[in-house]
Amino acid sequence: MSDSLVIIPTFNEKENIENIIRKVFSLEKNFHILIIDDGSPDGTADIVKKLIAEYKETLFIEERTGKLGLGTAYIHGFKWALNKKYEYIFEMDADFSHNPDDLIRLYSANKNEGGYIAIGSRYVKGVNIVNWPMSRLLMSFFASKYVKFITGMPIHDSTAGFKCYRRAVLETINLDDISFVGYAFQIEMKFKAWKYDYKIIEVPVIFTDRTLGSSKMSGGIFFEAFFGVIQMKLKSFFKNWSR
Repeated sequence: MSDSLVIIPTFNEKENIENIIRKVFSLEKNFHILIIDDGSPDGTADIVKKLIAEYKETLFIEERTGKLGLGTAYIHGFKWALNKKYEYIFEMDADFSHNPDDLIRLYSANKNEGGYIAIGSRYVKGVNIVNWPMSRLLMSFFASKYVKFITGMPIHDSTAGFKCYRRAVLETINLDDISFVGYAFQIEMKFKAWKYDYKIIEVPVIFTDRTLGSSKMSGGIFFEAFFGVIQMKLKSFFKNWSR
């Protein structure tokens, strides 16, 4: 039994899914993987189910009907992980924009350095992004600056989606009370963990844009985050953050 579960949400990732699974299982640390597939019409789930025969008791899949949003996929995975008693729960993309080798560094930041959330940060040491168009890079960079200004969180990469949580964080946060379903979900989870005074460590990583498959990013995702952050901050004044 591993103490660590890597949650990977998928929608049309047939080009990447087998390679990312095999790469994670090749690492020196023993990780388990949970795929949350939102009814991919390209057969992503079928590929995973064939691999489950090879990786029994270490690879799992949860299939959902329809594209229900990144946030709800992770919340589904978090609840699954808590029920299975994993201590370290990871978020990672399927497209190799997050380097699987960095899973070990995120794990170490929590286990050995006292962190409760380890963030694979693109901005903690300059800007470490490869293959993004300048417009998207600037939007992401200044979105994190904006979130830091509005919320007061001392985090350089508030929109990062490459993370490791200790289970205590997910047990403390009311997962049924998470408001956002898109990428603003990433901001909300960090904000609530910070308000509950959990130690957050940013681990510098290099983010490389996907080479296979298509991006799920859209302008609407950023608008959700822009206006939602103000609403989230205002609501926080009326909540008791003791644990």
